[in-house]
Amino acid sequence: MNLDDTIVAIATPPGRGGIGVVRLAGPEARAIACSMLRLKHELAAGRAVFGEVVEPATGERIDETVVTFFAKPHSYTADDVIEISAHGAPVVLRHIVELATSRGARLAEPGEFTMRAFLNGRIDLTQAEAVRDLIESQTLYQAKVAVQQLEGSLSRTLQPMKRKLVELVAVMEAGIDFAEDDVSVLPATEILSRLEEVQVRLEQLRASFAYGKIVHEGLTLAIVGRPNVGKSSLFNRLVERERAIVTATPGTTRDLITETVALGGIPIKLVDTAGIRHSTDEAESIGIRKSYEALSEADLVLVVLDSTQELSAEDRELLAVSSRRRALAVANKADLAPDLQLQLADLQVFKTSAVTGAGIEELRAAILEQVAGRSVRGEQETGFLTNIRHQRLVEESLSCIDAACQAAKRSIPHEMIMLDLYGALRPLDAITGETTTDDILNLIFSSFCIGK
Repeated sequence: MNLDDTIVAIATPPGRGGIGVVRLAGPEARAIACSMLRLKHELAAGRAVFGEVVEPATGERIDETVVTFFAKPHSYTADDVIEISAHGAPVVLRHIVELATSRGARLAEPGEFTMRAFLNGRIDLTQAEAVRDLIESQTLYQAKVAVQQLEGSLSRTLQPMKRKLVELVAVMEAGIDFAEDDVSVLPATEILSRLEEVQVRLEQLRASFAYGKIVHEGLTLAIVGRPNVGKSSLFNRLVERERAIVTATPGTTRDLITETVALGGIPIKLVDTAGIRHSTDEAESIGIRKSYEALSEADLVLVVLDSTQELSAEDRELLAVSSRRRALAVANKADLAPDLQLQLADLQVFKTSAVTGAGIEELRAAILEQVAGRSVRGEQETGFLTNIRHQRLVEESLSCIDAACQAAKRSIPHEMIMLDLYGALRPLDAITGETTTDDILNLIFSSFCIGK
């Protein structure tokens, strides 16, 4: 990628708005901006200046703007950066971009501003990926986690492990290179002790991916049960609005109804399904088949039962299928059967009333615990894995550390052990981008929006 030219793009989302921003970055950014704007004052670093966009040939005013200049290296990309804030009319913003390109700027590729920030050493790769995650956040908690990553929480978590591996390599190198000068060679027990310390911390980091993946991607929760047990009413309670039609007639819901809610800051896609029973009606049968598909694809299942009735054969069949997955049982209509004591061997049972709202908060808490475990937010401060690329690299590093441990136990020469130690370091460097191929960089940054 060429870092010596000047790039331009609209930095605000497509559509109309009160304000739209055009961003330029590169050595000619200031000169290009000054040539197409009529400014009230000279541009100065860190200051906003009022100006006007003018037609080059006639000097006719097109729009009023506020222009901000960020001088290198104290800018997002570590280049000279100009941000032109105009009214958010797409035709005006496109015209500003056209004026810039006619003066030598190049249209930016997706993510090119952030890639320049990475290549110029302004941020590491985990921070660059956090920029994308922040932009794509659906909940405030996701945004907070992304900001933690943007501030380098994962890099700080990795740093002590990398340092310990580098120190171990240095000591072992010295023992090999200066053996004749009485520099001691590390015994196998010392090597194993140092490696196990790194291994434990890396395994903790690897384990954090189970929660981090849910924070990053969210999950799907299917609400299943027989007709008229209150699935749609429970769905509406969890969504907190009348999203699904509710009637006293069994089989009202014929198709899947979905809605995404935030639970503990985690986006959860709720799926209300058709009541499951034996039916000869064609439309209802299709809905029931879709219900089973939703059950099989969901990350978590709520099996809704009717507290006012004995367990039916269909209930038991659903419970048996769901017990093989991550699931909770919900005894709904508890207001009509307050003395019910339902115990199931395989599933935890929660008494709720979708009509009165009783037990709904307890159910939400149980869903969140199923999703995230008990340590829901504790890891946010220390950095955890939310990205499958990071998880695979941690796995690769752990595999090399395990090979080094096995080699040390078998008294294999230190030269061979160090090959495994270098193999453990490389994936950790690749997480932060210290050693990353161009193909990986292009794949990462191509998923960014243009203008960022």
